[in-house]
Amino acid sequence: MHTDTDRCVRAVRSKDARFDGWFFTAVLTTRIYCRPSCPVVPPKPENMTFLPSAAACQQAGFRACKRCRPDTSPGSPQWNQRTDLVARAMRLIGDGVVDREGVPGLAGRLGYSARQVERQLLAELGAGPLALARAQRAQTARILVETTGLPMADIAFAAGFSSIRTFNDTVREVFALSPSELRTRAPRSAAAAPGAITLRLPFRAPLNPDNLFGHLAATAVPGVEEWRDGAYRRTLRLPYGHGIVTLTPAPDHIGCRLLLTDQRDLTVAISRCRRMLDLDADPVAVDEQLRADPLLAPLVDKAPGRRVPRTVDEPEFAVRAVLGQQVSTAAARTHAARLVTAHGEPVDDPEGGLSHLFPSPASLAALDPEALALPRSRRTTLTTLVRELAEGTLVLGPESDWDEARARLMALPGFGPWTVEVIAMRALGDPDAFLPTDLGMRRAAQELGLPHTPAALTERAASWRPWRAYAVQYLWATDDHPINFLPA
Repeated sequence: MHTDTDRCVRAVRSKDARFDGWFFTAVLTTRIYCRPSCPVVPPKPENMTFLPSAAACQQAGFRACKRCRPDTSPGSPQWNQRTDLVARAMRLIGDGVVDREGVPGLAGRLGYSARQVERQLLAELGAGPLALARAQRAQTARILVETTGLPMADIAFAAGFSSIRTFNDTVREVFALSPSELRTRAPRSAAAAPGAITLRLPFRAPLNPDNLFGHLAATAVPGVEEWRDGAYRRTLRLPYGHGIVTLTPAPDHIGCRLLLTDQRDLTVAISRCRRMLDLDADPVAVDEQLRADPLLAPLVDKAPGRRVPRTVDEPEFAVRAVLGQQVSTAAARTHAARLVTAHGEPVDDPEGGLSHLFPSPASLAALDPEALALPRSRRTTLTTLVRELAEGTLVLGPESDWDEARARLMALPGFGPWTVEVIAMRALGDPDAFLPTDLGMRRAAQELGLPHTPAALTERAASWRPWRAYAVQYLWATDDHPINFLPA
């Protein structure tokens, strides 16, 4: 979008927050870059240039606006709508892969050469993987400086910087303030639990939290997830350790409180929570498309801004999808809780009732199938899945190509279209995943006057593309159906 100058100028003049994260406004006279909704008086059009990423702005010598804080914008919705090389690279960079494995590790996960990845990112985003990761480190450092009392040396290494000098230089270059000045300017917040990091997760309005948090609470696995005092809480398995997150819906943000065993996991934890809550979606674009269908329009108008509840751990969700085949939500939770008790890693939760991390594929690969209280065919499905995940022959993660992952899942015993599509929708994040065989979907469609046979419903849903996963959320909301009582 940043190449459409007229459209960008209109967005800046109208201070349209919908475009925050889509592009950034770099002001040639002040050398400052802003989000489109910045509250200051817009500069003259001839003094504006538009860039596709904060990293590109920083690389071109612009510093972040102190008023609108463009580095805290919601992420571009493009990276969760696409499955091409650039989109998958951006999802992996958001998950901290460059900081942990370098550019060669990023390229290896994507199956391309480092040179090709660099070239495509530069062409589309104006910055290579190192610059993009640097911008992310700067934002992580800012969060730690402003929300914790950690010494600056600890923050530097927790944010992923190789030295304190690099940390200081980057913060001054990006924010035009020293780390200590950032801390002094930060608003004082209520005291958090010792070691906790408290921040706000922005989103594009509107956001309807009912289906989002309602679904997560209804399917919560005891010990791993809980709904407590108006907030969703869960344990997180992270690259350097583990964490516990508390997410609280508010009118203009999602409150996020993190307890981490290793501060280096902050960037990854935030990225995964944003993906789980689908916070980088563009609800206006989604709802406009679905509202064009006259039978869907009343559902959209009644409760706009529905998101697709996703996951922080793709292999975990795949296991839970198998456990939930053709049983009630309560039964699926019971099966999952038994696995957690027997094979999960214990954690200490000083604030609530969480006790374990969900078992990793490696730990589940060693389980005795006879110990599973499941039909024999389901045992085979589960053990095959965890073996493929543990051995790495099946990869479910930010780097996954959605069509390739579907094909690999369909080749496993016991995997039918419903299970594959629900994993594509909720684990991989495909916004166009669709469940025409879902009983709740078909019942809701029939009540609305939509076609309700799988073939006819699929044909009607062609006009909803590429947002069919969101149409599923609107249709599910019309019926209190047992979420997991569905075909495999």
